Amino acid sequence: MDADPELEALIPDAAVANPEAWAMDTEAAATPVPEEADADSDLTDTGFSIEWPEAEDFEVELQEIEIDPELEQLLSRESGRPAADLALPGMAERGGEGDTDEDELAETELSRRIVLSHPASFAQFGQFDEFIARFEGLSDIETLRDDDDNLAQLANRAEEDAALLSDMLAVYGFYDADVRQRVETPPAGEGSGEAGAVVASDAQYVFTIDPGERYRYGEVALPGLEAAEDDFAALRDAFEIRTGDFIQEDRIVAERIDLGVALGETGYAFAEVGQPDLLIDHASDEGDLTLPVTPGGQYRFGEVISSDPEFLSSRHLSEIAQFDAGEIYQASEVDDLRRAILSTGLVSSLSVTPREVAPPANGEPGTVAVDVALTQAPLRTIAGAVGYDTGRGIRTEVRWEHRNLFPPEGMLQLHAIAGTQEQLAGATFRRNNWHGRDRVLTLDVFASTIDRDAYEARTISGVARFERLSTLLFQKVLAWSIGLELVATQEREGTLGGLTGPRETYIVAALPGEVIYDKSDDLLDPTRGWRVALFASPELSHTGGERSAYLRSWAEGRYYQPVSERLVVAGRARFGTIVGTDISNIAPSRRLYAGGGGSVRGYGYQEIGPKDDLGDPTGGLSLSEFSLEARYRTGLLDGAISIVPFIDAGTVANDSSPRLGGMQYGAGVGVRYHTNFGPLRFDVATPLNPRPDDGRIAVYISLGQAF
Repeated sequence: MDADPELEALIPDAAVANPEAWAMDTEAAATPVPEEADADSDLTDTGFSIEWPEAEDFEVELQEIEIDPELEQLLSRESGRPAADLALPGMAERGGEGDTDEDELAETELSRRIVLSHPASFAQFGQFDEFIARFEGLSDIETLRDDDDNLAQLANRAEEDAALLSDMLAVYGFYDADVRQRVETPPAGEGSGEAGAVVASDAQYVFTIDPGERYRYGEVALPGLEAAEDDFAALRDAFEIRTGDFIQEDRIVAERIDLGVALGETGYAFAEVGQPDLLIDHASDEGDLTLPVTPGGQYRFGEVISSDPEFLSSRHLSEIAQFDAGEIYQASEVDDLRRAILSTGLVSSLSVTPREVAPPANGEPGTVAVDVALTQAPLRTIAGAVGYDTGRGIRTEVRWEHRNLFPPEGMLQLHAIAGTQEQLAGATFRRNNWHGRDRVLTLDVFASTIDRDAYEARTISGVARFERLSTLLFQKVLAWSIGLELVATQEREGTLGGLTGPRETYIVAALPGEVIYDKSDDLLDPTRGWRVALFASPELSHTGGERSAYLRSWAEGRYYQPVSERLVVAGRARFGTIVGTDISNIAPSRRLYAGGGGSVRGYGYQEIGPKDDLGDPTGGLSLSEFSLEARYRTGLLDGAISIVPFIDAGTVANDSSPRLGGMQYGAGVGVRYHTNFGPLRFDVATPLNPRPDDGRIAVYISLGQAF
């Protein structure tokens, strides 16, 4: 044998020499095996004192028990908790007098792929439409949809969507909700695939929602807010969640923000609002909400302190600010100051922060300084622009500017224009935020030559203007300007065949003023609201030994009405007049004209109105203009393209009363490319009642809407 020595020692020698004989000699081999009993034979001795039952002893007669209505109602899901936990399957569906349509299942089909099955009453919980919209926007089945989907991918996405529904139901206070999903497909051989195969697009996923009870807020506590003392009631009202309201977790976030805003607007410059804690009690279907608050004391505004007073002084920043020292602190005013400083274009980085100067004491608010830390931005700019329209040809402009050559905010700009009909060179000094926000002082001097069909002009002009501007960042309801204008110009009216008339010299002094009342929603691309503008300029003119006094004025109204999400109808009307003198005493450049891209499209620039014997426009003493556009936002380029059909009308007359007769009409279509700084405009128009010398097509390219 070749075995382990320890194992060999355990095996008897007889078992090795003759295994069969050794096995038969054991006690187990000598013990007899009892005969197996017949399963069908009678038991002779069971050992029990009770007789074995016969088959007929198992026949039992069942009696029908009448259902107790009171017990059934108690166990029905209609009774709510705790009966809902004890109800047997199907008891809630059993017919009875208390059944209503709300107990029935309803289906909401989101798409061909998704159906939500839920109690009809769930659709009435208040935020159902919002719930559905959010689920559609987050659903993996919908957002990851692709032509290459397969059934395995959709099954995984359905599991994710079921989990998403559970999470969303909890957000809306349904903490005991149950969501189950199943897939429905056509029978084999009836799918839309090849040879009737069932493919991914055939699958429809049904999510069955049992929302359960919607939980309500139990105790709502704001520990620490009582330190606000007299302001406690107003601040507590700012947090609008109350005991008994339905729980919605989104609302907790929103109300926490609202409370923080209310604290900042009531003078609590250093208030802190902690993280909310929502403790859910499944036994009572309630959640206790705790939100710790540290008000930190009330403060008043102190001084505004600049980190670079030689660049932007503290005094200048105080003039920009919309608050005065001593007023109760408001966080929104600090944010407003931050935006106003950024809008100057003079800083590349900026922080505006409150700093405690004096703490609250003896029931009186403390004082905070507003520290402005800034870094200068590049201040010099070279810019250019090129434009074209059929009436005025090409116009190229270039300018250089230093935006803070004369601190604070004293800009010097040198600019020049070279175009088909206009050349100009000038210099402009501009002081922004002068003695107040968006109040601008401008001094402008320039020399220009103009050669148009209506007139030729060689002009030197000086203009001083003080205005309150409406800007892209701070659009205002009311804007205004007043000014002084001194003009020396040599002008003559149009030519024919190279023949020109004599030049006349005009010396003009004017006091122009304008008021704009703006209730539109955007400065460059309005979609609703209206604007009204009034302009008046009393003027004195000296020419050829004659002195004349007259008043130039006009009024314009614009209206914008959204018809749908994509369509806006816009309209404009403008009336102008010059009263006080004969038209011959007024320089051609200061008369009223119509026609062109900002007037009546389809006609040349200033081409509408009376004409002289040479066929050139002379301008007039009155003006009437009308425009109507339909601005349709397409889905092209993510909605950046609009198509704009339009019709314009206008007339100019030699008397001072605007008229509606003798209108010239133009119509066309335009394209707008919308950018974050305003739309780029491309218009093509044609005159509807052309005169012999009018062109057939006019093209206009510019920035911003036509009106």
